[in-house]
Amino acid sequence: MRLLYDLGIWLYGVVLRLISPFHPKAKLWVNGRKDILQRINQTVEQGQKHIWFHFASLGEFEQGRSVLEQIKKRFPNEKIILTFFSPSGFEIRKNTDLADYVFYLPEDTAKNAKVFIDIIQPKFVVFTKYEYWYHYFKELKKRNIRLLMISAIFREDQIFFKPYGGFFRTILKNVSFFFAQNMDSVHMLKWINITKAGLAGDTRFDRVVELPTQHKPIPQVEKFCSDYKTVVAGSTWKPDEELLKQLSQDNSQWKFILAPHEIHKTHIDDIVKLFGDVLLFSKFGNYTENQIRNSQVLVIDNIGMLSSLYYYADITYIGGGFGVGIHNTLEAATYGKPVIFGPKYEKFQEAVDLVTLMSGFSISNYSELNQIFDSLQDENFRQDASTSAKNYVHQRAGATQIIMKYLETEKLLY
Repeated sequence: MRLLYDLGIWLYGVVLRLISPFHPKAKLWVNGRKDILQRINQTVEQGQKHIWFHFASLGEFEQGRSVLEQIKKRFPNEKIILTFFSPSGFEIRKNTDLADYVFYLPEDTAKNAKVFIDIIQPKFVVFTKYEYWYHYFKELKKRNIRLLMISAIFREDQIFFKPYGGFFRTILKNVSFFFAQNMDSVHMLKWINITKAGLAGDTRFDRVVELPTQHKPIPQVEKFCSDYKTVVAGSTWKPDEELLKQLSQDNSQWKFILAPHEIHKTHIDDIVKLFGDVLLFSKFGNYTENQIRNSQVLVIDNIGMLSSLYYYADITYIGGGFGVGIHNTLEAATYGKPVIFGPKYEKFQEAVDLVTLMSGFSISNYSELNQIFDSLQDENFRQDASTSAKNYVHQRAGATQIIMKYLETEKLLY
């Protein structure tokens, strides 16, 4: 199985290098790793021990951000290195002031793991939610370097819990401690004889609970919404946008703000073609008062505004549920907004909880979307959903404190 794993890592890199001339994300992934170990060695201060945080992408960065912020605030002399697997995380957060260095993670080979760890000399390591790399984890265990997994979550259908998942269980056993999102995850780990795990919760709650107090007005959005009821749709993809197009046609008295997950020109052009008469945020200053008043759809063609946009919503829609899985629902819920999303949400504990609380609503087609939207136009029903969403977020904050107490008790920070 080890040989198959190494072959899979190699083939993944080969495929990305082959398609990189034609695929922008693949190109960033490949170019970001050219001579990566040499560049890290030339950049990182030698002889200095670092705290290493790794994130798969931008969502995982936001998940671990509250822990990073607490370390920076309370232990400002600590040196921190961040690595990302995905370009969507690295390219947006490569200049973050929460770290001393930010790099792409070199591919998971035995040689890369040894050289990388030799260079950065981590005092301890934090991975977020998932991504289990055999060679990195094995090398950390070999050197007795503490490896922590925060906001960890597991499901019974994962390979770790299958009869043929022995190799992948050995990866998990290199983790020093799992801070789990729920007790089901703790129990599943114990079932495979991993006992160094405890319930902490999801660190994202600690991040998002602060968003409403940090909200900054967006004058263009305020002007667009005016006195209209507004739907804010975040991280949308084509299947989401097609449903929202029909919903906007059937609800002309509502305004719609779309913040698509991909903002490259082709996707924005497709949205404009689909909806017809829309406003683009980047060109807002060029529109007349009459255009702004009479337009129903505003498209956000930049990155970084979404968490503030939900403030202006009466109802929110979260994209991704017709693809690999929904995006972040908590940024909408923390403002006390009802959340609608597609059918692929079961892997996300917070979405499951919001559905149970009747503040989150899953839909599989337009008929279901229209029905839920009609229900949410009732002020009392919408207010009940809003209150339960906001209470849910506030009641689950605190994971960061648990993790920080562990780090201090174990004398990993000083």
